[in-house]
Amino acid sequence: MKYKVVFRKFNDGQIIALFPELPCDNRGNITSYMHIGQHAPASRFIVHDTKPANPEEYADLHAELLRIGYDLEIRKKLNIKSA
Repeated sequence: MKYKVVFRKFNDGQIIALFPELPCDNRGNITSYMHIGQHAPASRFIVHDTKPANPEEYADLHAELLRIGYDLEIRKKLNIKSA
């Protein structure tokens, strides 16, 4: 199964992977992944606190996700389907 993923960057340089089609809980949060903390819920509004990450910036996190078994389809925008 391919997972759509969007890579975003916080002001401090940390990269987060967001999975817009992978719900995390019943509060409307989606699944996210970071080097530290790994899987966690993320609000769809996290885009207001981050900016798009470029391929060089997210390369390490992308490689980590591939190593743990994700088959990824990288997207630029966080299009979240309503339940």
